[in-house]
Amino acid sequence: MWLGYHASLCRRDVLVLTPWLAPIIWEGTFNIDILNEQFQLQNITVGLSVFAIKKYVAFLRQFLESAEQHFMVGFRVNYYVFTDRPADVPQVALGPGRRLVVQSVPSYPRWQDVSMRRMEMISRFLEQRPRLEMDYLVCVDVDMKFQDHVGVEILTPLFGTLHPGFYRTLRTYFTYERRPQSQAYIPLNQGDFYYIGAFFGGSVEEVHRLTKACHEAMQVDQDNHIQAVWFDESHLNKYLLYHKPTKVLSPEYLWDPRMLSRPSVLHKMRFVAVYKNHQEIRNR
Repeated sequence: MWLGYHASLCRRDVLVLTPWLAPIIWEGTFNIDILNEQFQLQNITVGLSVFAIKKYVAFLRQFLESAEQHFMVGFRVNYYVFTDRPADVPQVALGPGRRLVVQSVPSYPRWQDVSMRRMEMISRFLEQRPRLEMDYLVCVDVDMKFQDHVGVEILTPLFGTLHPGFYRTLRTYFTYERRPQSQAYIPLNQGDFYYIGAFFGGSVEEVHRLTKACHEAMQVDQDNHIQAVWFDESHLNKYLLYHKPTKVLSPEYLWDPRMLSRPSVLHKMRFVAVYKNHQEIRNR
């Protein structure tokens, strides 16, 4: 059904299909040579967006250098850096067909405010950019690094990534927003997976729909003087519950080796959290 994917033949130790038959991407469930050929024929450009606000700009160099080594190698990539400190964006050597676009954005007093504003800023950014500038947009956190292949196997109209802390947990333990007053509310008897807010994406059109809807929902919450428990991540989970992703990325695509021991099913750690002092970085 999915050219280049052969999930049921290669992995029997993990869930490889969602209930709506979208593939869950693990090592051993795709043939990267077939997929590279398929996407090369489409002549695609992939956007990668990050927010480097305040002291988070310090993570940019390692992030960009690791992306040059492991992210969409052999394809055109536009790095979109949203920052309040454009002068501090490092100069990093980029390969052919890869470029850096710096987008100046306001600073906010709290890190929570930055988190809540990301959907709005991505949505408006996509409304302003020429549609032919990129085919897909991948949205990630900057305090991370790529340490293994992340390529076209993730590309699809809409994808989310399984939260590494919840991928083997019953949904009753998911930290969804449970207050009915919030637009992010998900009842206890509903939910598929818990998706992390630090890695999502898809086609430009679908990412625009997602970010616009989440922003509008957060505006309603703000007008009603309520803030979802996990900010934009709560709204992302609500959106993906009712707009099913066409692929789901396994925790290989976001892992924190300092917080979580590595299970045997995790054959790769592709995109990992880097060490940071939260008190030092946040709100400064």
